[in-house]
Amino acid sequence: MAERVVVAGASGVIGAAAVETFAAKGFEVVALSRRKPILPASVRYSHVPLDLTDAAACEDFAQRLGGASHLVYAAVAEAPGLVSGWSDPGLIALNRRMFADLAAPLAARGGLAWAGLLQGTKAYGAHLHPIALPAREDRPRDPHANFYFEQEDCLRDLAAAHGFAWTILRPQVVFGGAPGAAMNPVAAIGAYAAICRELSLPFAYPSAARVMFEATDAALLGEALLWAAGTPAAHGEIFNVTNGDTFVLRDVWPEIAGHFGLEPSFEPCEKLASLFAQERSQSAWREMAERERLALAGLDQVLGQSHHYVDMLLDERMVQAGSLPCLVSSIKIRKAGFGACRDSLESLLFWLRRMADTALLPPSLRD
Repeated sequence: MAERVVVAGASGVIGAAAVETFAAKGFEVVALSRRKPILPASVRYSHVPLDLTDAAACEDFAQRLGGASHLVYAAVAEAPGLVSGWSDPGLIALNRRMFADLAAPLAARGGLAWAGLLQGTKAYGAHLHPIALPAREDRPRDPHANFYFEQEDCLRDLAAAHGFAWTILRPQVVFGGAPGAAMNPVAAIGAYAAICRELSLPFAYPSAARVMFEATDAALLGEALLWAAGTPAAHGEIFNVTNGDTFVLRDVWPEIAGHFGLEPSFEPCEKLASLFAQERSQSAWREMAERERLALAGLDQVLGQSHHYVDMLLDERMVQAGSLPCLVSSIKIRKAGFGACRDSLESLLFWLRRMADTALLPPSLRD
């Protein structure tokens, strides 16, 4: 079979990057998402607006497609506000069913050579309790309910039954250019800068905490998926993937402010979710979107739930006395042969420019 990759969740941060990366390598890319991905015009792919919660529609899609050589599954269903859904049995079951609805009929058609699945540090229980640092992939599965594990078990069973290879990647905080995502800090920071300028508000660092975390550039993750698909040493393995450095948003706030032509502030300010919920912010965005001909007229269309995610990342409780930042080891993937890296500040600024270039953020905020 010709190299045809199906990318589920193609309008999201990871999915959009996977579409772009695999298309650049000559794959026939079939992008699955309810919304069409917003990508540069040069990216060649076909889009199918498939509802992964509809098993019959997924079966029909697989039959009409006739098969695929590769699958990248980056779709996810999240609860409003994010955190409440992470332990919800109903949402865990839904995410498992969505994966099975698509992966099972694709695998049954034959010809599937490899499938890639995405997880994260919730696999280590980092959202529930302190974890051993750095988090390593070979440690026993943390005993808690998580849709990652449900999907992983389904993937292993399908691979054993149909004879295809698989890889699971666990990125940290992902920087990318997709709007409307559950967790894209770039969208939240860019929209925050735009609102601050529009309303003449100080560009205040939105936390009282100095939080350290690791980031993963979405394009780097796309490269890792492509590498894993074609590397036998990556098959049947789970890998952490990060940019290779650590990141403290407060310490680079002046550089980020400078990118927008704003003055940085460290005065107390409200949470992003609170600011964006205000009518003045919603109205300011609508006016700005019309004036600057933005691709999306509504602020919520740009943010998705990313503002809740940033508030969570920067919460003061993340740096309580005696706590340590959640860091993962990326040694395993480097030993296996993937050594690419990114500077996280450069990554953040790159994706802010990309979102301005694609009219998701005001072009006047580009630099």
